[in-house]
Amino acid sequence: MREQATEISEIADACLTWLAADVTELERFMSLCGYSPQSLRAAVGTEGLQHGLIDYFARNEPLLLAMCANANLPAERVMRAWYRFNPQS
Repeated sequence: MREQATEISEIADACLTWLAADVTELERFMSLCGYSPQSLRAAVGTEGLQHGLIDYFARNEPLLLAMCANANLPAERVMRAWYRFNPQS
């Protein structure tokens, strides 16, 4: 269980790092998820934000593939993590 939490955290960090480098995409994420700059800062490290970040990328294949290539992260790893908290999908 601890390993899964660490993996989710690592993937979410890669997602947030990607968004931080793309202001337009970051603003889109914040708008869709209802975050202000202050609430986003306060949410960093929370399970809710981690799941939201992974969900955002998992639902946008071009964005997912670009982030994964940049972070040297297999897209399959991200999708396995996404399916863990979306088993109905």
